[in-house]
Amino acid sequence: SWYFMRYIDPNNDKELADKKLLDHWLPVDLYIGGPEHTVGHLMYSRIWTKYLYNKGLINFDEPFKKLVHQGMILGTNGIKMGKRFPEFVVNPSDIVRDFGADTLRLYEMFMGPLEAAKPWSTTGLEGARKFLDRVFRLVTEEAYTSKFTTEYDKTLEKVYHQTVKKVTSHYENLCFNTAISQLMIFVN
Repeated sequence: SWYFMRYIDPNNDKELADKKLLDHWLPVDLYIGGPEHTVGHLMYSRIWTKYLYNKGLINFDEPFKKLVHQGMILGTNGIKMGKRFPEFVVNPSDIVRDFGADTLRLYEMFMGPLEAAKPWSTTGLEGARKFLDRVFRLVTEEAYTSKFTTEYDKTLEKVYHQTVKKVTSHYENLCFNTAISQLMIFVN
């Protein structure tokens, strides 16, 4: 429950961790975890942090500045994937093999809000792959890249600036799905 304190000084066999390192690196800025960790980890992290703070061993009394509960990726049937329904479990290694790791990452971020539970969809995965292929073509194929150096489009410049502003804001607020949506608008 206090592993994050040891990460910053894992080889220290004299104390919990070096005080200067604890003061510099902690508390954790952002913890993203599933709701199933609430009792099994997060509650105990708070208890241990408060105990160590009360003993004067650390200078913070909360382990995490910000905590976000990520939603679960459900099976295609809308039920939590797991041993009970093995026919609905999606193996990430198979997805990486068939579509690539970038496609899997993009699709998971695009599925919906980070905090929401979302059902898996192979169709959505295929759409993510098509988008990445299109972006790749835009920056590698002569038919597209030659336009970038010869044509100036004021409308494109405006959409570009809107995209930078929106994607930056959405990324900082962990709204990855809407950031990706804005990138799709820009590519179109």
